[in-house]
Amino acid sequence: MTFLRFVAISAIAFLATQPPTASAAAAAASDANKTPLTSVATLEEQAKLSSNAKPRVVLPEESSAIFQGIDSLETSGSGQVPNYLRALSPMPNAVKAFAHLTRTILLGGAVEPEVKMAMGLRMAQMHDSPYVAAHMERFLRSTEHGQTLLAAIKSGKLDSLTTSDRLALTYAEELTQGVHGVSDSEFARVSGYFNDSQLVEMTMTVCFFNYFDRFSQALNLPVESWVLTSPAKLQTPTYEAPLARVALISDGEMKATSDRLAAMKDPKNPSSSWGIGFANSMRALLRSPDIADAWMSYGTAARQTAIISRELQLQISFAVSMANGCRYCTLHQVLGLQRLGVSPAKLLQMKKDDSALTPQELVAVQFARKLARDPASMTDADYDKLRAEFGDQGALDALLQTCSFSGFNRFTDGLRLPSEDEAVKVYREVYSTDWK
Repeated sequence: MTFLRFVAISAIAFLATQPPTASAAAAAASDANKTPLTSVATLEEQAKLSSNAKPRVVLPEESSAIFQGIDSLETSGSGQVPNYLRALSPMPNAVKAFAHLTRTILLGGAVEPEVKMAMGLRMAQMHDSPYVAAHMERFLRSTEHGQTLLAAIKSGKLDSLTTSDRLALTYAEELTQGVHGVSDSEFARVSGYFNDSQLVEMTMTVCFFNYFDRFSQALNLPVESWVLTSPAKLQTPTYEAPLARVALISDGEMKATSDRLAAMKDPKNPSSSWGIGFANSMRALLRSPDIADAWMSYGTAARQTAIISRELQLQISFAVSMANGCRYCTLHQVLGLQRLGVSPAKLLQMKKDDSALTPQELVAVQFARKLARDPASMTDADYDKLRAEFGDQGALDALLQTCSFSGFNRFTDGLRLPSEDEAVKVYREVYSTDWK
């Protein structure tokens, strides 16, 4: 029995013993409450208008040395640096890491790149995100399969696609709708066409674009003129469907697991003192080792220059995870905050309301909740308030933390990952109950 199928069976057994919170969350993703999709035509018009938008951060010149030698999706020597990388310029290591992560998500792994780009476009429709939509549409136009997917999305005729392509788009939509949006029956249908490594990769694709949409919306990134006028010259790798119906343990997985075990022994690793050993989120993520490495490397690079405290980072993560109803990540944030010395009284109150938060914590938490729930609603005033409290670098830190958990909640609870014993134990100690 493979790991993800074991997790699915274990999760079903666990949920059967719990109060009806998970089923209520799933019901929230019913057809009656689904997020309306912005048409691609509307996003195209918005993209044209947003090319003159005023970004909420400084975007340095594309010729800056910061962007030399990055692993970009754009042709070497083109001079084209996307604004999402320019926005990260205060964090040079993060620029390189995010460029690599974006390329790895789209072109790496064992799922066709065009399918992942189409998933990204579908999520941009849900978030009313013209910036990300423009980039994904440009890439899709560059290949025959991409054009087929784009035509089906633009016309709304997904039934014209192959079953696997249609299931991938549905998976992206349902998991973006809510962290419990993919039902057991729908997951079973998807897993009939994709093996474990591909399922992890698709889930991380959903995670990434939920991050990317919020990042671009919160910063009001203008669409680059060359995205609208010049075709993409994307060299997608030759794709070969896997022969095995289950994912075979690869050399990359074995090496990545060994490297991760070594990293856990580093006292500078924030999670090394949590006492949970090898987290289940990592056990699942390492089914796609290249993506796992790119995701963790980007997170490490972003934290290197962070000026907001580790406690505030976890306060933000807690707020986002609670807003999304993510059991796994909420338990982890409670564990982390407890390990940092946050009192049980404050943790108890945080679950009820914001009265125990400091004024600074409240600014960050309110921003995080709004961005997590409705990225298209972000305004200049929202970001200005964050920047007034934390400065340019601190505001960017808070934004990236919000984006990270808005995405990763969908990975952990989307795959119904069971929480580690230590996280469950601490949650019970603090709240005198299991997750509700």
